[in-house]
Amino acid sequence: MPPDTPTNAKLKQPGLALLRRFLPYLWPKGDPGLKARVIGAFALVLCAKAVILVMPFAYKAVIDSMDGNNDPAIMLAIALVVAYAGARFGGVLFDNLRNVVFEKVGQTAARRLTENVFTHLHALSLRFHLERKTGGVTKIIERGTKSIDTMLYFLLFNIAPTAVELLAVCIIFYVKFGPGLVAVTLGVVALYITFTRLVTIWRTQLRRDMVDLDTTAYSHAVDSLLNFETVKYFNAEAREAQRFSRSVSSWAQAAVKSENSLALLNVGQALLTNAMMAGAMGYTVWGWSEGFFTVGDVVLVNALLMQLFRPLDFLGTVYRTIQQGMIDMEAMFELIDTPAEIVDAHDAPELAVPHGAVRFENVDFGYDAERQILRGLDLDIPAGTKLAIVGPSGAGKSTIARLLFRFYDVTSGRILIDGQDIAKVKQDSLRAEIGIVPQDTVLFNDTIGYNIAYGRDGASQAEIEAAAKGAAIHDFIMSLEHGYRTRVGERGLKLSGGEKQRVAVARALLKDPPVLILDEATSALDSRTEAEIQATLDQAARNRTTIVIAHRLSTIVDADEIVVLEQGRIAERGSHVALIAKAGLYAEMWARQREERAIDAAR
Repeated sequence: MPPDTPTNAKLKQPGLALLRRFLPYLWPKGDPGLKARVIGAFALVLCAKAVILVMPFAYKAVIDSMDGNNDPAIMLAIALVVAYAGARFGGVLFDNLRNVVFEKVGQTAARRLTENVFTHLHALSLRFHLERKTGGVTKIIERGTKSIDTMLYFLLFNIAPTAVELLAVCIIFYVKFGPGLVAVTLGVVALYITFTRLVTIWRTQLRRDMVDLDTTAYSHAVDSLLNFETVKYFNAEAREAQRFSRSVSSWAQAAVKSENSLALLNVGQALLTNAMMAGAMGYTVWGWSEGFFTVGDVVLVNALLMQLFRPLDFLGTVYRTIQQGMIDMEAMFELIDTPAEIVDAHDAPELAVPHGAVRFENVDFGYDAERQILRGLDLDIPAGTKLAIVGPSGAGKSTIARLLFRFYDVTSGRILIDGQDIAKVKQDSLRAEIGIVPQDTVLFNDTIGYNIAYGRDGASQAEIEAAAKGAAIHDFIMSLEHGYRTRVGERGLKLSGGEKQRVAVARALLKDPPVLILDEATSALDSRTEAEIQATLDQAARNRTTIVIAHRLSTIVDADEIVVLEQGRIAERGSHVALIAKAGLYAEMWARQREERAIDAAR
């Protein structure tokens, strides 16, 4: 399991290794169209650089042609001015054409990587999602996605073209001004890159701290807002504000350090580049005074250095951005590299459920080594029968449902459906054959119709409405202004607990599976609605295997068998009548609930 804040650690993947994972998104296999766009964009980059290198020569020619006062010289100077302006326009034109050609490459790379992360997150185990903060995960994805387009842009359009321009400037300096100026230029550039790299390495840890604190603050904010009602229940608004303030204050302090270090880097870079400019210009002015160079040559050196320094000044930002992008992408790749706990065997077959018989054979399970939940559980549920599971909280009732869906693999023993070990079949085929009405129903922030239709992809409106009628919620939906198009809000908070649970019942009815799990399916309903839905559930349970996890014993008196769990073991089992006659744990629970109902009725 990766840590909650992977950015705390040093880069686990060296820069080149991380780039090797990233570059396939830039040069995708089987997509010649995108590869052509990359080649075309880089060709436009070279054209832009060629035009930019021509500009100083046009500028030099303008200055040199102004030595004469005759008409031909004036006309030549004007023509060269026009050519200079045209070259400047050409550079802008090629740069923007490059952006147009490359935009689809960057967006496609971002989309594919984001889709890979999203798909992988759904493939991870329930354990992963229970232990990670959703806000932190979404923030990692957001930052990683944003870094993709930036990384592509800088790698292709800044680093490579700057190297080409540096080589071209050195060749020009060698031909026009000799090897001395070339040596000085290369020395200053090397010193500039070394200084930028060393300071940026120092700044990287500051950036890591800032990103980590940003993730923590965002996670706290999302967690607090998701638990809005709980905050209100306990008058904890001030407490949550203080908690968020502490996180944001820590982030702000880290951000100040990061920005101050940026100022130091910018000052050092400016000192190096301006020292180079002063020395080169001084040398060319001396050469002009000695008659070695023309006035145009002085202007040529000035223009070439200014054009070289412009991307060099930006190279510091490029280097920092790439380093930061690698941190963000590293965190996202860690998500991708997180192994799925529950995986299908390579040759796993589809689950075939002709009958729906379920069997637990000597099942042991614990969420971790210190938390054993089930101990030697043996259950045999014949096809078409109804098994009820009762017991105190923490006895392992809901864990049985999670194991049947294979959200976790058993520690030992096995679970069979129609004689097939569910650990050896495809998970998708297993879950397609099981329906559930959970105790805590969480709905998508969409319409009621969408949430019911989620039970079976492609269901018609008539089928959705039939399921809603079976769950006794159709009339309520039709009483709403927008009917089935009514939005239910975040996690379905616009609906009452009973309404949400009826939506869950409708969703299960629409799925129409051979094995049905009712996990406290009527716990949030009033007595009248419970009786209505109970009749519907009894009808739905016919001709299918049904496992009822119940707290209200009155809802399971008709079960073919009732199992009483205590501390992960079966304490009692039998029919309602037999268990009452036994006068054991079940009979005690039954008597207690009857007493509670009598007290409630007397109020």
